[in-house]
Amino acid sequence: MLMRAAVLTAFDRPMEIREVEIADPGPGEVRVQIKASGVCGSDLKAIDGKSPVVARLPYILGHESAGVVESVGPGVTTVRSGDHVIVSMSGPCGTCRHCGAGRFHLCSGPARMRAIMGGEPRVTLDGAETRRFIGIGSFAEYTVVNEPMCVRIAPEAPFDVMSLLACGVVTGVGAVLNVARVAPGSSVLVVGCGGVGLNVIQGAVLAGATTIIAADVAEAKLKLAERFGATHTLVAGDLPAQVGEVVRGGVDYAFDVTGVPGVLAQAFAATAPGGATVMVGSPPAGRPVEVDPSLLFSSRRLMGTQGGDAAPHRDLPMLAAQYQRGRLDLGGLITERLPLDQINDAVTHVRQGTVARTVIVF
Repeated sequence: MLMRAAVLTAFDRPMEIREVEIADPGPGEVRVQIKASGVCGSDLKAIDGKSPVVARLPYILGHESAGVVESVGPGVTTVRSGDHVIVSMSGPCGTCRHCGAGRFHLCSGPARMRAIMGGEPRVTLDGAETRRFIGIGSFAEYTVVNEPMCVRIAPEAPFDVMSLLACGVVTGVGAVLNVARVAPGSSVLVVGCGGVGLNVIQGAVLAGATTIIAADVAEAKLKLAERFGATHTLVAGDLPAQVGEVVRGGVDYAFDVTGVPGVLAQAFAATAPGGATVMVGSPPAGRPVEVDPSLLFSSRRLMGTQGGDAAPHRDLPMLAAQYQRGRLDLGGLITERLPLDQINDAVTHVRQGTVARTVIVF
């Protein structure tokens, strides 16, 4: 089948809208017609040549998506043609040692490992294999993915907001609920108030935190943070001192969503004894994190996360239900909706920091 896709053919260059060929789904696979796909910071890293999994071009980026099942391969039983689905970033195998222990986000099954490195060769451009980001490549009209990556949603659920659940929302909320396990009545610091950071704030609200401090270098983002539940805002500077003026002794939990070297250590130093800091944004590979070791003697914890440590078939329906009940503001996350032909404009807007989330709609 021929389709249109935004193809990255050279690093640090705009993507090209090209006609490519996508294969029929094989055993255990599903072909999904993409209806909406968010533009994420991870996509920008790939464009810049800084993604650890995007090394050989051409590549179809995009991974935060929702759509309609167009066809299924032999052996598929959980979805069928016409189902509305979120395409999750991972499809746990259910049989590896991590899945057996309930750590589905760490699945090491062969299918998931292949997906991380670009997926099965299902798309070709001018006869040559074109890999897809995390085995999805949702900046395209269709994708072929493993069956466990498809999470069914209600037919009436809007595709644009449902697409956000696949990455930005589950990463942010999951960091709060699954990783830090924020306790009711606690205090929280969120550094970086872009699309994922706003969802960390929403997650803190869901968890019952009573003091939620949002910090960013852009004041415009702090206005959004207040809308999503921040009780205090800070133009980021000396974070330990600034946070200490709001919560004496430091916060119970801190989340670094920036990926900027040095910020993680500041967030860690802004926590109280017994506090926990979660690295949500990813600093450049190989850059050391320097923390004062004396802080560790007071039982402070420093943790990382991968996609909010989510189990897709558990967490995505839960988040969709929270949206339906009015407890998650997903529509407010979307600053603009653009067609595929304007994908490079969308990338520019994300770089400029003028949007919370841009969604490509088909």
